[in-house]
This record gives sequence, C-alpha cells and structure tokens, in this order.
Amino acid sequence: MTSTADPQKAPAVKRDRTHYLYIAVIGAVLLGIAVGFIWPDFAKELKPVGTGFVNLIKMMISPIIFCTIVLGVGSVRKAAKVGKVGGLALAYFMAMSVVALAIGLLVGNILHPGSGMDLTESVKGAGHTAADEANEGLVDFALGIIPKTLVSAFTEGEVLQTLLVALLVGFALQAMGRSGEPVLRGIEHIQKLVFRVLGMIMWAAPIGAFGAMAAVIGETGVDALKALATIMIGFYVTCALFILVVLGTLVRVVTGVNLLKLLKYLGREFLLILSTSSSESALPRLIAKMEHLGVSRPVVGITVPTGYSFNLDGTMIYLTMASLFIADAMGQPLGIGEQISLLLFMMIASKGAAGVSGSGIAVLASGLQSHKPALVDGVGLIIGVDRFMSEARALTNFAGNAVATLLIGTWTKEVDKERVAAVLAGELPFDERTLIDDGHGSEPVAAQRPAAAPEPRGEGGKEPAKV
Repeated sequence: MTSTADPQKAPAVKRDRTHYLYIAVIGAVLLGIAVGFIWPDFAKELKPVGTGFVNLIKMMISPIIFCTIVLGVGSVRKAAKVGKVGGLALAYFMAMSVVALAIGLLVGNILHPGSGMDLTESVKGAGHTAADEANEGLVDFALGIIPKTLVSAFTEGEVLQTLLVALLVGFALQAMGRSGEPVLRGIEHIQKLVFRVLGMIMWAAPIGAFGAMAAVIGETGVDALKALATIMIGFYVTCALFILVVLGTLVRVVTGVNLLKLLKYLGREFLLILSTSSSESALPRLIAKMEHLGVSRPVVGITVPTGYSFNLDGTMIYLTMASLFIADAMGQPLGIGEQISLLLFMMIASKGAAGVSGSGIAVLASGLQSHKPALVDGVGLIIGVDRFMSEARALTNFAGNAVATLLIGTWTKEVDKERVAAVLAGELPFDERTLIDDGHGSEPVAAQRPAAAPEPRGEGGKEPAKV
C-alpha cells in the first residue's frame, strides 16, 4: 500500500552543520597553543597562515558595508532619519569612550601594575618605532576619509572611505525615487552573493585560528606571560566588568534584553575574534546577525561600521591602563591632570583604529610621545603581551558595538522587539549558510516562527496593512 504525503507536514529543513566548523576552531586554537609551547621556532613561521585568513575576511568587509548601507539609506524616504541615527550614534560613542577611560583610570590607579618592572636597553627602541608609524594628525585623518576615486575605497580596504561612498550612493538613490529601485534590487543580489562568498571563506577558520594562535604563543613565550601577568589579568578583569556591569546594565534598562543572551547569540563571533585577535574578522557577521536580530538595516548599516572606528571601549581601557603601567614601571608616575590630558588626546587619536592587532600600540606610543616623550621607551615593556591584550580589546570593542546597535535601534524605534525576543530564545535561528535573511520584518514575527502546520492569518492577510 502506498502512502501519500501529508499536505500539512512542514518541509524538511536542511540541517545546519556549521557547528562542526566552530568545534574545529576550538580544537585548532588548542592545537596552536600546544605547538606554540612545544615548537616555538616552528610556530613563529605559521604567522602568515593566520594573517592570510584575516585578510580573506577583510577582503569582504568593504563590499558588505557598501551593500548594507546603500540598501539601508536608499530605502529610507527621509534623509533626516539617517542623520538622526548617525548623530545619535556619534554622541553615544563619545560618551562611552569617556566612561571606559574613567574605569581604566580608576583600576589603573588602584592596581599600579607597573611597579617592580625593569626597563632593558633592548626594548627602548620599540616604542619610538611604533610612534613613528602612528604619526598622523587630525587633518590627515579627516582627509584620509576621502578616497582617491569612487572605487578606490573598495581596493584600499578603508572602512571610513567605504562608509562615505556608500552614504553618497545611498542618498543619490534615495533622491532618484522609483527610477533608483532597479539599482537597489541589483545591489541586493550582490549582497547575497557577497555573503555567500563569506560563508565559504569561514570554512577556512580552523586553519587561520591554528596559525594565528601558534604564532603568538611561539613569539611571546612563558617568561613574558609570567612577568606581565599583573597588567594582563587586571586588563582582562576590567574589560569583563565593563561588559557585564556597564554594558549589561545599559542594555537591560534601555531595551529589556539580557546581555548574557545577546552574548550567547554572538558566541561564534567571539570565538572567531579570540582566535584571530581582530574584531574586523567578525564585522561582516555582526552586520548580518544584528539585521537578523531585528534591528533595521539603516541603523545596522550606519552604527556598526561607524562604531568600528569610533566606538572602541576596549581600546580606551587599554590605553589608560597601559599608560599608567609604563609610567609606574619607569618610575615617572603621572599626576591626575597629566593622566586626563594624555588620555583625552588618545581618545581622539584612537578614532579610526578599527581593532586590528597592533593599532593600540601605535596610538599608545604616539600619545606618549606627544605628551611625555620620556615614557615612549617604556612601550617596549608591553609589546611582548600586546597580542594577548589585543584579544581583550577586540572582544570588548565588539561587545560594545553590538550593544550600541541595539540601543540606537531602540532609541530611534527601529527595532522589532518581538523578533529580538524570538531570536534570542532560539525560535528563529540564524542561517549560517547564507548569513542573510530575505526580507525579514516584512511579516509579523509570529508568521516567521516555524510551525508544524499553517494556521489562519486572520483578516490582516499575508502582509500587514499599509498606512
């Protein structure tokens, strides 16, 4: 007897196998640590493997930011709405930078982590080299936002240049009205293609994680870790407290969202950052995941890329504690007035350091050279473990940008709160194969939740009524 298919039965959903990928990443990190300790010389040679993977991810950042912002801005009817989001985001970023600096100052003055350190001749030159590399004024920074040509923003990989070009194109399409809709549809197809390519690149993550972790362990060694344990542990604890207490309280009060659920939702991105020491490696996935969470595309498109240059909470804490560490280690402690003026300068100088490993050292060295040149020699003391501190910086910066996107979306009423609750509860899983939703938010959340059988939609029909 032949059986007929049940018409009410939901179609089979293709099983998500990407969790195996992230299990492999964890294994690769552990293997990299072991290789770094056992064969340090060989491990150092593996650095290009990790660098190559991060470069593959960075290759995708410009097209993803461009597509996301153009689609977001181009679909908004009023340009003032975009300006409101951008202005609110910048104001929030500056406020949180001040909070992060204050926390770093407080902890640094309590711990005095640099006491008892000795400065050797071999490390004196490192700080001056880093300062020379970061010798860029505000005028140069502002001019650097403007690309040489319309397409050079994509070839040079500058986030702020891509942001500027995308905003200009988005506003132009907005002004074109209906005649710009075919262009928007074309860019939407390009966005799907780009995210598909990113999904393919992610399968190389275990190899990249192994190379990156092995190299940093091989270069650092156990002795440096022991000697600088105080500043490292103090910095990690401070970053954790900032995330859990400051960001956790803020996101709970403003949005009602439990921070731990949000961090769990972004768990794979945190693992990726931990294994590569670069928050840029997770930028494209943060854009996709915050859209999937229920934050509108214009808010995500403006807040996330801008936050990667201007919302660097982890970097602020690092600059504070590292400055106090160096001053104490060299027997030249800074007064409160010196600390505040130095760190306010660093807060401005750090804008544009998008969380890439090594950018913190450059900003630190240039700030010390401008305000107290005698301390630049001491930068070499911290270079040995900067890579490990870079991981904490990147994780904190990433968490701060995820929270900022949700907060700004809530303040501008551009968040689907029902969808946020459903996604964080696991009812609407993120599609790891495409990394993108097709038209999320076009239907009520209840209609998007998986069900065994379709139910009547009522009088509203398939789509909500248009006002």
